[in-house]
Amino acid sequence: MMQEGSQTTDSFEMFDVEKDAPAFKNPEKVLVETNSEEQFSVEESDKIPKTKLSFLNDLAGRLNAETKGIDPVTDEEKNDPSILNATTMWFSANLVLSAYAIGGLGPLVFDLNFGTCVLTIIFFNILGLLPVAFFSLFGAELGMRQMVLSRFLVGNVTGRIFSLFNCIACIGWCVLNSVCAAQLLNMVNQGPHKCPLWAGVLIVVSGTVIITFFGHKVIHLYEKWSWIPNFAIFLVIIARLHLSGNFSGGEWTSGPTTAGSVLSFGSAVFGFATGWTTYAADYTVYMPWNTNKFKIFFSLVAGLSFPLFFCLILGAASAMGAVNNPNWNDYYQKNGMGGVTYAILVPDSLHGFGAFCCVLLALSTVANNIPNMYTIALSVQALWEPLAKVPRVVWTMAGNAATLAIAIPACYYFDGFMENFMNSIGYYLAIYSAIALPEHFIFRRGFKGYNIEDWNNNSKLPIGIAGCIALVVGAFGVALGMSQTYWVGEIARHIGEYGGDIGFELGAGWAFVVYVILRPLEIKYFGR
Repeated sequence: MMQEGSQTTDSFEMFDVEKDAPAFKNPEKVLVETNSEEQFSVEESDKIPKTKLSFLNDLAGRLNAETKGIDPVTDEEKNDPSILNATTMWFSANLVLSAYAIGGLGPLVFDLNFGTCVLTIIFFNILGLLPVAFFSLFGAELGMRQMVLSRFLVGNVTGRIFSLFNCIACIGWCVLNSVCAAQLLNMVNQGPHKCPLWAGVLIVVSGTVIITFFGHKVIHLYEKWSWIPNFAIFLVIIARLHLSGNFSGGEWTSGPTTAGSVLSFGSAVFGFATGWTTYAADYTVYMPWNTNKFKIFFSLVAGLSFPLFFCLILGAASAMGAVNNPNWNDYYQKNGMGGVTYAILVPDSLHGFGAFCCVLLALSTVANNIPNMYTIALSVQALWEPLAKVPRVVWTMAGNAATLAIAIPACYYFDGFMENFMNSIGYYLAIYSAIALPEHFIFRRGFKGYNIEDWNNNSKLPIGIAGCIALVVGAFGVALGMSQTYWVGEIARHIGEYGGDIGFELGAGWAFVVYVILRPLEIKYFGR
């Protein structure tokens, strides 16, 4: 077990905390109790903008909920040194039904055998999770939320565009997760007393509301333990899948069509794994800035890797069972991977106990929804200054209300569209990383290149001309390379019989080249 909170003495520039100490130091003292509880003093509450909705912040404070918005977290407020909290945050958020469902796409949608699915899952997950682990370091080092940090990384204007994209993504993922959970709950207890789809959505969203209202501390506490029942249920699925005799690895294939299917499945895997990239720093901002960055990075890589590998590979194995068993395949056609899960656990299997496992697995969706509904509030506040005056809890409640309003009709009318739409989310995240990483390593040369005091000073932040142009050019690359049911690009359609998705690769590559060319010109002519 790693020793938490230790200081690094390593000389590598990007992790050298002695050299790269954050420039922002808040001279005001904020009361922090020795038990590391998230307590806020009168001095801090006075700094929160007073609006007609300020009473909600007062109420949240009395309930010991987090009241801080997008203002940088000061050294005095950094009172959570636990690397374990940061690790279990993503461990629980990914050990859920939605990750399991992504794995099922390989055999059932792209007609890949199990071995090919496993190799694709491992490779594209690694590509996707590394940016999440890396950007988590910025929260501990600089104390800035990810969308505020984006003003430095991709430019002020571009950062706000990504904030808007992030709001859409947060709601979209929650809608898709809630619909999947509602469909699984609807299958349990067939008959006049089964759970209606709308009620299933309401249950999941209500659970999300309760946790996200209280903020950072309660979220970490919930995610620290919520993985345990999910993991136990997945072990039951493994046992039942083995006893059913329906699993087989399938035949290995090759050629352009298989290559196209691998690329398209890999794009969906990458999009899910990297989906947390624009959230990452939000969940490490309360870690002391001198926490060992190598320990944070590699702990988060481990915390992301295991649930992603495990759930997606198990989803692919379960899907192979549905390929081989016509009855299971019928369940899939009606209710997706939720139907496959039900087929494995309930009929001719565990019956009542299997139904109980389905209910718990459906509720696991809350762990995946929580980061979305916490981050959406911070993304809205980062979008436009007047919106930052509205308390975080208001935007959290508004995000959950929007999820509820969209998810209920989606259950009945357009759940297929939502699935296809969210499978495309990795494209913009790939462009984000392709712009942000060269900015950090090439133009800012590590953490020493950030002046936190400029976080809300438009005259000091990069304008974002290079970032906006790179975003637009990257989007053209995505359009040419993507392969979805609603659009197949000119390049993608030439890969195999059904096309192959290289949208995120083209988008990221083009955006990187354009940004590296234009950013020096932006610095030369505008000085920032």
